[in-house]
Amino acid sequence: MSNTLRLIIQVLGTAGVFSFSTLPIALHGQSRDQQADEGYTINHSTTVEACSRCHTVDDEGRMSRISYLRKTPEGWQTSVRRMAALHNVNVSPEQARDIVRYLANEQGLAPEELRPGLFEVERRFIEHDYEGDSSVEFTCIQCHSMGRVITQRRTQDEWALLMATHRGLYPLVDRQAFRGNACTGQPGCEEDLEGQSSHPMDRAINHLGSVFPLITPEWSAWSANKRPPQLDGEWAISGYEPGKGSIYGTLTITATDNDTDAFTSSSRYVYAESGLTAERSGQALVYTGYQWRGRSNPGTANELREVMFIERDQRVMSGRWFSGAYDEIGPDITLQRIGAAPIITGVYPQALRSGETTQVTIYGGALSDVRTGAELDFGPGVSIGMVERSQTDEVVVQLTIDDDAVVGARDLFAFESTLENAIVVHDGIDRIIVTPESGMARVGGANFPKGYQTFEAIGYNNGPDDQNGTEDDLKLGRIDVSWNLEEYSAALNDDDIDFVGSISAEGVFTPALDGLNMERTGDRNNIGDVWVLATYRNRVGKELRARAHLLVTVPLYMRFEPWRPVAPPTNQRLIG
Repeated sequence: MSNTLRLIIQVLGTAGVFSFSTLPIALHGQSRDQQADEGYTINHSTTVEACSRCHTVDDEGRMSRISYLRKTPEGWQTSVRRMAALHNVNVSPEQARDIVRYLANEQGLAPEELRPGLFEVERRFIEHDYEGDSSVEFTCIQCHSMGRVITQRRTQDEWALLMATHRGLYPLVDRQAFRGNACTGQPGCEEDLEGQSSHPMDRAINHLGSVFPLITPEWSAWSANKRPPQLDGEWAISGYEPGKGSIYGTLTITATDNDTDAFTSSSRYVYAESGLTAERSGQALVYTGYQWRGRSNPGTANELREVMFIERDQRVMSGRWFSGAYDEIGPDITLQRIGAAPIITGVYPQALRSGETTQVTIYGGALSDVRTGAELDFGPGVSIGMVERSQTDEVVVQLTIDDDAVVGARDLFAFESTLENAIVVHDGIDRIIVTPESGMARVGGANFPKGYQTFEAIGYNNGPDDQNGTEDDLKLGRIDVSWNLEEYSAALNDDDIDFVGSISAEGVFTPALDGLNMERTGDRNNIGDVWVLATYRNRVGKELRARAHLLVTVPLYMRFEPWRPVAPPTNQRLIG
């Protein structure tokens, strides 16, 4: 009997119940006894009580499977929800949260281990290129992102058991990833140094067991140093939300009595471009000493999830606040602790034209009172005018750019602090681009959530050499444009533009409904390709145009967690 088949039998058991009491005596060159020494003792009564029906406990207090892996809070939440949904594990929402919290704290990831996979927990839609092994990446990303893989640590046995679990719960993976690409010229079938073909599953298990083992120096060091975070106080907010621009404000964090990892928060911030303000209140837990997971809202709607990474000095946090319904909506956020020393977080507007006077706002924290503007230094060619408002979190001042000021960025020296590239002096917008260059949206609204896409127009100046597209070009930031859609002709009589959706004046594309459309030829659904066109008219009437390609595709039918809630706990929030 092959090792893989033995593992599948162990994972599924004989009656649909997990059975992990036995493993192959030797698997991939390491004995079970050797790997058992690596496991963690489970000292949490709720975890032992809820999980020991299927996960056996040995004489050392180690539980099968559970003791031999480490994950993020999201990873442990996925495991608990799967156990409740597929195996009727009877836990209350409170118990489930307690289990996730214990395991994420005691068997989590060190900061250095999580940082390469932050995009996964921050729900970023990016093109991640895994540099470790392209064939292993090809095997894994047929069903989920590589981020799910690199945010876990397991023993070699555990990686093999995980592969078997995939095959047991999702039989189609054999055709889609594990066996379908074997020896067909696809990645994963290259010959090794001895000239032997390496099976994709074996190659993945060997690679992952070597690169992402259970015991690492990073985790050992962090475990010894880990402590409850000290986050009470005022924090300066700086951020950016696609379609809305820069964000500045303050956030107050207050520790919760009798819980060293729980906090409440209140924030107030402004969208610098529009002047709109937002006030939010929320609560959060910090896992593993540095992983902030929170939720905040301004009342009864527009709740945002907060996923942030706390740096070791506990003076900076960064991450994303995003909508739970649509992960693509929400700002990137950086928090800096406000102390005695002033902090400058940004200046708006940043792009200033030569020969003009502009009202500029300096944002930050603990800013000292500015009387005459003499305390501000924006560099050569920039004159400081009247100070209109001076507060601890913002200073509003008039800046005049000389007619002959050299184009380029200027640092701001003020408040015994420096903000590099605080403003950009320019003599006009020479070209624009649309970001992202290639976007993707998903039809939805009937049976699946819609996937939106936000576009922005960014202006550029040719820079000191006055040549378009060279290294000294100056990025001027978001500019106001008119948005339109044009047909992307890929076939004769293409009519995608009539059905795929619409774009707002703010550059947000809203896709059409999913499902068949009786008004379309052949009752086709509303997918297709279009151009997204941005048009800018400068002050002399000249038009600048740029465009991006937009693919409107089907909903995300296949998810790695396709189960439906079968008991109340599986539909509850476990983290954040």
